[in-house]
Amino acid sequence: MKKLHFSRSNESGFTLLELLVVLLIIALLAGYVGPKLFGEVGKAKTKTAASQMKSIADALDHYRLDTGRYPSTEQGLNALVKKPADENKWNGPYLMKDVPNDPWDKPYEYRTPGENGHDYDLLTYGLDGKAGGTGEDADVSYWQ
Repeated sequence: MKKLHFSRSNESGFTLLELLVVLLIIALLAGYVGPKLFGEVGKAKTKTAASQMKSIADALDHYRLDTGRYPSTEQGLNALVKKPADENKWNGPYLMKDVPNDPWDKPYEYRTPGENGHDYDLLTYGLDGKAGGTGEDADVSYWQ
């Protein structure tokens, strides 16, 4: 019976220094790509808000076609999902689900009549929740 001998010199692996170099390269790449990626997330949220407001605006238009007017500011956007007590011509729900919050998890602002002669204003104040701003803090609005 032959004895098997294993030699440590044939084993291969990575040294601690090689592992540290690889980790450093990964950290550098993450530092370069990360900020660019997070900037795109903000743009995507702004586009999502515009898309959601377009869907809400379509529902508001269907509400107006059925009832002859847009929901009052007091009734708010919930009138698209639940029949207001004083609305006999309501033929909803006009949205498949509850009215969504904006991508920053705040309710959309709705008021009628809108400013500057619009029938209504529908908007979100962005990440900071305040009027004005730039980038992800910028207001996103839709009016009819």
